[in-house]
Amino acid sequence: MQTTIKSILRQGWLRATLYLIVVSLIVYIFQTYSDIILDEIKVGNEAAEASITNFAIIYGLMGLSIVLVTWLMRKFIDRKSLVSLGFAWKGYSNEAGLGFFAALAILGIGSIILVATGNISFISASLNLPPLLFAIVIMIAVALVEELLFRGYLLNNLLQSVNRWLALGISSLLFALFHQSNPDVTVFAIINILLAGILLGLNYIFTRNLWFGICFHFGWNYFQGPVLGYDVSGLKLTSVVQQAITGPPVWTGGPFGFEGSLLCPLLFVFAITVFIYLFLKRYPNSQ
Repeated sequence: MQTTIKSILRQGWLRATLYLIVVSLIVYIFQTYSDIILDEIKVGNEAAEASITNFAIIYGLMGLSIVLVTWLMRKFIDRKSLVSLGFAWKGYSNEAGLGFFAALAILGIGSIILVATGNISFISASLNLPPLLFAIVIMIAVALVEELLFRGYLLNNLLQSVNRWLALGISSLLFALFHQSNPDVTVFAIINILLAGILLGLNYIFTRNLWFGICFHFGWNYFQGPVLGYDVSGLKLTSVVQQAITGPPVWTGGPFGFEGSLLCPLLFVFAITVFIYLFLKRYPNSQ
């Protein structure tokens, strides 16, 4: 007879709260002391703070710290494996593909609308492989860390204390607040990121699997910035396509990128509605 090992803290919301406190401290340290950290490891930081190299170093160190904390809490507090947060691939490859191509579809439709209405134009294209390949590594890391944090640990534990829609709303709000210190962020952009959090977590509340969110997150960030030339949440990246922005920030998103535009939430709300309908039909017995 197999014995189920119970968590040290029985309440899921309490585990989520403890985890959030620890992760918030990690984020605060790396955001506050980023210049000191870069100086200590002898990286020149005289360029703009949002430079891709500095971002990669700070986010990489912060991400590793978050993964370590997640593993420690999962092992010693939850008493379960890190993989059990939703990393099973077998049976979920279709979900991964759906997430990836949904991100491309939303960005593609949005870009077509912006070009057709004269708000942006694509003026040239170039292929500079080293920064594009570097960006792949960065965007994979961002997708893995943030999905592990917000959908993996936080949403997973909240689902054990409250109904799935409330848990999704709370985790999405926390996801939005996590981005409030991004360059050129606005209140409107935070609302858009909250909607993105709902979209990223929808599949998880039905499947308890992370691959839809990971692949959507990666596809969204990579094709938004390194491919189509938008800023990614205020971060400027080398891109295949170079843009000229001719419309007002309310439609283009301005320096924050597509996520800061009015068009973005309209597409997100439509996608959320479609996915709720799809997942309710696909997983009618999910709790």
